[in-house]
Amino acid sequence: MAWSPQGGGQGPWGRGPAGPQPPDIEDILRRGQDAFKRIMPGRLGSGRGIALIVIAVAAIWLASGFYRVQPAEQGVVLLFGRWIQTTDPGLNWFFPSPIGTVMTPNVEVINRVEVGLRGADESGRVTSNAIRDVPEESLMLTGDQNIADLDFTVFWKVKDAGEFLFNIRNPEATVKAVAESAMREVVGQTTLEQALTGGRTPVEQKTRTLMQRILDTYGSGISISEVKLLKVDPPGAVIDAFNEVQRARQDKERKQNEAQAYENRVVPTARGEAEKIIQEATAYKERLVLEAEGQAQRFLAVYESYKIAPEVTRQRLYLETMEEVMRGTDKVIIDSGPGGGSGVVPYLPLNELRKRSTGGTNQ
Repeated sequence: MAWSPQGGGQGPWGRGPAGPQPPDIEDILRRGQDAFKRIMPGRLGSGRGIALIVIAVAAIWLASGFYRVQPAEQGVVLLFGRWIQTTDPGLNWFFPSPIGTVMTPNVEVINRVEVGLRGADESGRVTSNAIRDVPEESLMLTGDQNIADLDFTVFWKVKDAGEFLFNIRNPEATVKAVAESAMREVVGQTTLEQALTGGRTPVEQKTRTLMQRILDTYGSGISISEVKLLKVDPPGAVIDAFNEVQRARQDKERKQNEAQAYENRVVPTARGEAEKIIQEATAYKERLVLEAEGQAQRFLAVYESYKIAPEVTRQRLYLETMEEVMRGTDKVIIDSGPGGGSGVVPYLPLNELRKRSTGGTNQ
């Protein structure tokens, strides 16, 4: 509505040139009442009209209490500014403003906190050349009284929006302080060699468990998704000496492995040889015992034969003894009986001929 000029050629505040004047509030209200009377049946001041107005306003006010919580959100319900409950995703209702208020923060967003460094990428990997180390956070005392330089990243999200909004003041700073404290406690129970080699995964798991327990005691409504170690090194001032020690340890382990391999190769062979000698000795013993028993049995049999026919037995023993004695001698015996030595040249090399004949037959 245009302002109407008022007397004296002065402005609305009593100074300056005359111009548009402020609207008349009473006139505006009067015109609004007249328009509402034409719309509503009956008079505005009647009881029925007031009741209808009150019912309509109440219905609109109550309908404004419906709210929707998305799948990735949680509904935080406030009654006169005081948190009373947390609702799940879906369509819900609560007293509308000014009695009630509903907040719907996103609880599926993965947040990240860096400890010991600044500048890792979104996945927690150190890929940028602009990485800045923070020694006051990364240098930690290990269980064997050494110092380790650890950089790690903590990934977390909200698990209870009400606790997250009203129980802690600065969530990121709280998570960072708890992460550094938990990591120092876990590293203080771990040796430097374990942290550098195969103990990285246990350190991550123990730190995550300890952080979750501490945050739960705070009622923070935060869930720790992962603790990821990015770097575990000795301090920069002694890293060269430490690498030299590590190389010496590797040489020591290599020598030990070679010695163990040699032992594994030689000891079984020696044990096999010893077992072979034992078995041969046992077989030799058994053979001698059996031969002795056989000789004894043979002697008893000969003795029984001798008692029955002494002369025949004596002759047989003589012949067997001579056969045994003459078996290895290089002699040729020619019978001097009738026709036994006729036609034999005394200087004929019978032994050589016999050997050649035997050799040719064998071949």
